[in-house]
Amino acid sequence: MKSITIKGSKRESVGKVATKALRNADKVPCVLYGGENPLHFSANELDFSKLVYTPNAHTVILDINGDQKINAILQDIQFHPVSDKILHVDFYQLSDDKEVNMEIPVVMEGSAPGVMIEGGALIISKRKLKVRALPKNLPDVITVNISSLNLGDKISTADLDSEDFTILHPDNTVVCKVRISRASMSLEEELEEQEDETTEETETSAEGESSSGEE
Repeated sequence: MKSITIKGSKRESVGKVATKALRNADKVPCVLYGGENPLHFSANELDFSKLVYTPNAHTVILDINGDQKINAILQDIQFHPVSDKILHVDFYQLSDDKEVNMEIPVVMEGSAPGVMIEGGALIISKRKLKVRALPKNLPDVITVNISSLNLGDKISTADLDSEDFTILHPDNTVVCKVRISRASMSLEEELEEQEDETTEETETSAEGESSSGEE
């Protein structure tokens, strides 16, 4: 997996006054977890653009004070509710022998006969999947081949097994499917489809709540 370097400076003070001063200077207060003790530092907000505002997944090389480089992943980020400025970032230190959880983007490959020939519509239910893996096995993307999908077919997480990582979603989680286009659906079929989508959204929400306390 590709890495992005972020230069940081250790924080001497972590109080509210110091934090406000950092944000006024367009710097972001950060904390690195996973080591012996949490490491408090700050970094320029602009340095986060290639890490945060992208659909791609990256690990991070934290360059602290120019003399300490630490491999990490982004664990949590907080934005201002109005301005969308980055308020705070948590990182988690990587260890070669310790698995970590990370969201990986899903990329579709191929053309589905159910769309190209049968006039269906490809519905992508999961743009990212949360996986657990050793740092060296974290994939850049999870590729989903849709070349065999006919009308009514779907691909779930159970179809995406890998020896390198574990997908942290129920096996029946739908990643994508080919359904009849809305224009061709009867009212009854459309209501059934909406009910299925509501069920999937509920399962996803419950899944997010159950995993929110990890790490």
